Amino acid sequence: MQAIIVTGGKQYTVAEGDVIYVEKLDAAEETAVTFDQVLAVLDGKKSKFGKPTVKNATVGGKVLKNGKGKKITVFKYRPKKDSKSCQGHRQPYTKVQIETINV
Repeated sequence: MQAIIVTGGKQYTVAEGDVIYVEKLDAAEETAVTFDQVLAVLDGKKSKFGKPTVKNATVGGKVLKNGKGKKITVFKYRPKKDSKSCQGHRQPYTKVQIETINV
């Protein structure tokens, strides 16, 4: 069984046992989280699609880790203006293991 969920403004296709990296959630490590914005539940011929979400469908997971991603460098260069700037950024994330898909 698979589900399509929305969190942090992005859509993820998940199945039970999957480990996903999502935008940082306000949850501590080793706590349970519930995603209630489920767009679709895919299960062969019993698939359900929401308008826009499937009613009474939830996806449960457990927070494994909160952290920051790899550093990216943002370099801006303006030719013929003698102007340039360099800035780094590390995006925070939450690592979640999907445990249950309820319809």
